[in-house]
Amino acid sequence: MNFDPQTLRYDDKGLIPAIAQDAVTREVLMVAWMNAEAVARTLETRRVTYWSRSRQSFWVKGESSGHVQELVDFRVDCDRDCLLVMVKQTGPACHTNRRSCFYTAIRGGSEVELMAPEAD
Repeated sequence: MNFDPQTLRYDDKGLIPAIAQDAVTREVLMVAWMNAEAVARTLETRRVTYWSRSRQSFWVKGESSGHVQELVDFRVDCDRDCLLVMVKQTGPACHTNRRSCFYTAIRGGSEVELMAPEAD
C-alpha cells in the first residue's frame, strides 16, 4: 500500500505535529509542525523538513545551522494526527544550542535546567 500524505489528519491550518526522536538513544529532541508538502519532502529527500508557523515557510532542519536531521524512520500514530520522525541528529536539535528542546524539568515545584548549551 502506497502512502499518501493527504490521508493524515491535519488541523484547521493544514498542520500536523511531528515529534523528532533520536533513532539510537530514543531521546525526544523536539516537536515541530509539518504540512502535507513537508511530509512529502521529508520522505523524498530523507532530510527532515518542517513548516515554520512564524515565517510561513518550509525549513529543512540544519539548513542554516548545520545541525541536520537525517530521516531514519517515519511513523504515524494510531489516530493519524501526529507523526514521529526518528532521526540521526547532527549537533544540537534545539535553537538554544542544546541537544534537546526538553531541557527543563519541573521538580518539587521548581524549574530545573537539565542541560547547558553545547559549546560552539
